[in-house]
Amino acid sequence: MVTRRTTLAFFAAGTALALAGASRADTPKSLRIGFQKGGVLALAKANGAIETALKDGGIAVEWNEFTSGPPLLEALGAGAIDFGSTGDIPPLFAQAAGGDLLYLAATKGAVDGSAILVKADSPIKTLADLKGKNVAFKRGSSAHNFILKALQSVGLSLDDIASFDLGPPDAAAAFAGGQIDAWAIWDPYYAVQAQNADTRVLATTEGISVSFGYYLGNGAFTRANPKVIADALTALKKTGDDAQAHLDGTAKAISALIGVPEPIEKIVLTRKGADLGSILPLDDKVLAYQQGLADDFFKLKIVPKQLDIKSAFWTASDL
Repeated sequence: MVTRRTTLAFFAAGTALALAGASRADTPKSLRIGFQKGGVLALAKANGAIETALKDGGIAVEWNEFTSGPPLLEALGAGAIDFGSTGDIPPLFAQAAGGDLLYLAATKGAVDGSAILVKADSPIKTLADLKGKNVAFKRGSSAHNFILKALQSVGLSLDDIASFDLGPPDAAAAFAGGQIDAWAIWDPYYAVQAQNADTRVLATTEGISVSFGYYLGNGAFTRANPKVIADALTALKKTGDDAQAHLDGTAKAISALIGVPEPIEKIVLTRKGADLGSILPLDDKVLAYQQGLADDFFKLKIVPKQLDIKSAFWTASDL
């Protein structure tokens, strides 16, 4: 059985193998990380955990903030950054576009960490009522998969709505201005918007969409620098476990980092199944899940070609 202990052993083995095969001349000058608001990467940026882990190798850490997964992975695939994390759908589009990326490890978030929001006085009362309505979500993001599954659960498809490809800031403005009828969005944006009296939660991911997130690396960088990647993942695991064990302090820290009120951040951190220390190996269950998504999105002609997910999994043989 694969456990967190064996996951850490996997990363430790990667570090040992890398130490045996890498010379100092091969060591990069920096690790360029892409991150989004909140989460373990934001905490690691604040506490310097990755900087500490890479200090002995003389490796600096550069941080780049993105509003969503698709642009982050576009940068990763193009070699503009080396490491980052996203939901389950962005890697499909990045891989289909020919981006040079590798899945490094999986994460499992809250079961109700995304939602479809409508105005409090909206005539939309059920998912079926979305038919013919203007719905915003970021194409290629985890919200894309969520809205697709939500519609399918009531016998509808994306063809039954008017889709608006909007990132969180633009979608928030459109929602406030009444240009869209519904908005599929993830935390912390979901938690923030849901506090407004004029907003109602139509549905959450619970019971509709079970998803993984991923840590990903640029393929060329990862294969050339496996020790750097393994050390970064180990630092993130420790940061996540420590944060999960002290949620009050974690809520305060993330609130200060991203400007979200502390009580709202506490909502995000205490959603059902949330675990900041979740770093899972790329096992057969994860592969089956992600390959299934790739196949579904290809059949629906959302992703332009058939994908072989396993070929983009980072394994011991890559070390």
